[in-house]
Amino acid sequence: MAARRADCGWKRHISDQLKLRDRVQRHTFEQIVQQYNRLLEKSDLQTVLTERYQTEKYDVPRGHEASSMDSSRSDSLHQEMSQMRIRHQEELTELHKKRGELAQTVIELNNQIQQKDREIQSNEARMLEYQQQIAGLEGDCRDLRNNLQELEMANQTLKDEYDALQITFSALEEKLRKTSEDNQELVSRWMAEKALEANRLNAENEKDTRRRQAKLQKDLADAAKEPLPIEQDDDIEVLAEDGGKGAGETSPNRPISRTLRKTSQQPQGGLLDSISNIFGRRSANSLGTSPETTETPSGGCAEVRVPTTALHVFEAHDGEVNTVRFSPGSRLLATGGMDRRVKLWEVISGRCEAKGALTGSNAGITSIDFDSAGSYLLAASNDFASRIWTMDDYRLRHTLTGHSGKVLSARFLLDNARIVSGSYDRTLKLWDLRSKVCMKTVFAGSSCNDIVCTEQCVMSGHFDKKVRFWDIRAESIVREMELQGRVTSLDLNHDRSELLTCSRDDVLKIIDLRSNAIRQTFSAQGFKCGADWTRVTFSPDGSYVAGGSADGALYVWNVLTGKLDRTLDRNHSSAINSVSWSPSGTYVASVEKGSRAILWSDM
Repeated sequence: MAARRADCGWKRHISDQLKLRDRVQRHTFEQIVQQYNRLLEKSDLQTVLTERYQTEKYDVPRGHEASSMDSSRSDSLHQEMSQMRIRHQEELTELHKKRGELAQTVIELNNQIQQKDREIQSNEARMLEYQQQIAGLEGDCRDLRNNLQELEMANQTLKDEYDALQITFSALEEKLRKTSEDNQELVSRWMAEKALEANRLNAENEKDTRRRQAKLQKDLADAAKEPLPIEQDDDIEVLAEDGGKGAGETSPNRPISRTLRKTSQQPQGGLLDSISNIFGRRSANSLGTSPETTETPSGGCAEVRVPTTALHVFEAHDGEVNTVRFSPGSRLLATGGMDRRVKLWEVISGRCEAKGALTGSNAGITSIDFDSAGSYLLAASNDFASRIWTMDDYRLRHTLTGHSGKVLSARFLLDNARIVSGSYDRTLKLWDLRSKVCMKTVFAGSSCNDIVCTEQCVMSGHFDKKVRFWDIRAESIVREMELQGRVTSLDLNHDRSELLTCSRDDVLKIIDLRSNAIRQTFSAQGFKCGADWTRVTFSPDGSYVAGGSADGALYVWNVLTGKLDRTLDRNHSSAINSVSWSPSGTYVASVEKGSRAILWSDM
């Protein structure tokens, strides 16, 4: 239909143009035709007059003889004819001139007509081309309309699917809420049942203790009623031995009866109470950790030995070793690696003997910490969890899950009943080991690489180059300090008054926690922090700091002078990940990105 209207339009346009040309050119030629007709009429008249004059010319001689009056009239007629001939000649000349001008005009008009014809042909060619383009554009429009319809249908389908998914999501969310409520209720019931079970066990233990105490009291009462057949010489000899072992001196000549009187004068209730206290301590100890596996933390060290020699180089793990830590008594060394295990090594005469392995993690170990008694070991892992093992039987006791990213550090608080963990998900979590639940979650705003703790403050080092100080009770940042590089490690000195930091700008700094100012800065030519989890350490007395470099060298700085004390660079084959100084001050342990660990000392 549109093509038919386009054809009628251009035909009508050509017809109008032809009519316009006919009107313009016709007006011009009408004048020429009229002048030409007048010229023809005059020419005919001239022809008639000429013929008549010719006839009269031939008739004049004949008329001379007739009369003299005709002669005079003939002269006047000749004069008129001459004037008429001259006038006609002028008119003829003028007509010829106009004829030439009109011929020139006709030629120019013909040229214009030819030019207009050529323009018409070019316009027709362009019109044809435009029509083809219009046809192509109409086809594109039809395709676009079809595509638009298909897209509208697809959009409607997607909207329907979205609505269905939204409904499904709402249903699942409601189901999740109900499941969470049920889970919370089950956990509460389970905790209540567990508390009841613990109360029952405690009651049974108390009954058993009372039963044993009653039996012991009865036995002691029966034994006290029976006479003791004691010879005097034997008694004097025993008392002499006891006196030699005790603090005071007892004379062998002192009568035995006096000794027996003192014994008999001792109140019976006091003896029974002391025995009860013994049993009470034993029963209390039975609920905790056996004293055989509990290490006595070293309160201080007589002398810190600056390492000079690699005493023992050994393969610690199957793959990269991430972390190392001495137990509080310096008797055990724990290492954690990408093989998902924590390995325990007993330090004997400058060598590390394998003692056991702690399993249960589903990914590489990132951090290790002991409680203050050395009874529990806490390890953070790349599987978003932290785990606690008991050191007497190497059993996994607790698994703390809740982070949504790698747990890069976890530490016991000073009460050993709570721990704090920092993760790649930019949160810190406080856990209660009695209830085994997360007490608090704090959003730090940046990935947490390491954590250290005081009594009421947690210090965390982050990927955004900041060290943040948290108040455990208020769940808020007390203050923060920005360094020049990403913070990789934190460590406290023995009295927890100074904080050691390591950052990716290859600088170690000591921050005075009392003045909140940087007290000392350590760097060295060649020292380079090899990873975001490179750990450095204070010596037990706080007079030295040690850190491992990306080139495998161990650097030791003197805190008092601020200068590099020594560099040990011949034993590691890859970047050092972590360094730990034994609480006794005797040994330093370092682990690398390879599978190697090294025990250092000055022996």
